[in-house]
Amino acid sequence: MKRTESGSRRARRRTPTGQTRQSADQPGPARSASRQSLAQVPPTVLSGNIRCVESAFYEPVGQDSYVATAATVGPWSRDAQHGGPPSALAARALERHERDDRRRLARVAIDILRPVPVGKVSISTRTVRPGRRITLAEAVMESDGQEVLQARGWWIERPDGAVPEISDGGPPPPLPAEEGWAPPPIFRREQPGYLASIEWRFMPTDFAEVDTDGRAAVPRDEPVRGRIAQIRAAWARPRIPLLPDDEPSPMSRALLVGDSGSGVGTALPATNFIFINVDLTLTLARDPVGEWLLLEAATSVGADGTGLALTRLSDQHGACGRAMQTLLVAPR
Repeated sequence: MKRTESGSRRARRRTPTGQTRQSADQPGPARSASRQSLAQVPPTVLSGNIRCVESAFYEPVGQDSYVATAATVGPWSRDAQHGGPPSALAARALERHERDDRRRLARVAIDILRPVPVGKVSISTRTVRPGRRITLAEAVMESDGQEVLQARGWWIERPDGAVPEISDGGPPPPLPAEEGWAPPPIFRREQPGYLASIEWRFMPTDFAEVDTDGRAAVPRDEPVRGRIAQIRAAWARPRIPLLPDDEPSPMSRALLVGDSGSGVGTALPATNFIFINVDLTLTLARDPVGEWLLLEAATSVGADGTGLALTRLSDQHGACGRAMQTLLVAPR
């Protein structure tokens, strides 16, 4: 779940000579966006009752500009978006930039430069490396005149002939019943925004090492030694669209929920530790089919406060991709 610490103001990145940046829909200069606060109260997740009141994660407010709704609010601050929605919005911009059906968007790498505010954002795109078989494109998200997120995507040419498919593991477990299994503590607490806007169905997992009887199994002042990362899994699908009356692409859907790998595979209690990812790299070997995606995630943490969350993504037919996140881990 993505939010970075506020940093110093970052100078606008200069576009290399001979390259021009254009909007996500048509050529034109990048537009700075003035932050627009939302007066509405974010939806809340009550224990055992995840609900949603927003109709979409974003509302369009002009060419390549959008206002985030309360559904984007992340778990670390009411003023910052969860990393999933802005990552999905950036991927949408990449896919609308010089689209060529002979290629597919296979990998998207997201860098969060600072917390993405719950307000107005704008996106511009450019081609970094043109090519016939592979193309690298970039999308930059701005808010209040500052770059807040960068996304780079590799387009890979579709083959003319047949290529044998090699799967990443066996078939996925079936989708649990609606009541599902108990989620990890970070999902059980009353949470506004994003967590209320995704339907979660957790697989049976022992979360005792994270939270036992409401108490953290790892005290804040106790060093963590010799623990082994465990894989935890959950099926997820968005309850609302990214934009009103807009069908999200497979890559956008994967990024929207894939950023939650560090939450599903949490290794430490969120009551005592923060684990904020500063990036997300997601590669799809094939496009997922259907609404539901399975996240099988594990998080390892070093004593120096750097975490690594690795997630395998599957649809109901089998594995389709992998995600990786770098985490800032620290006591609260």
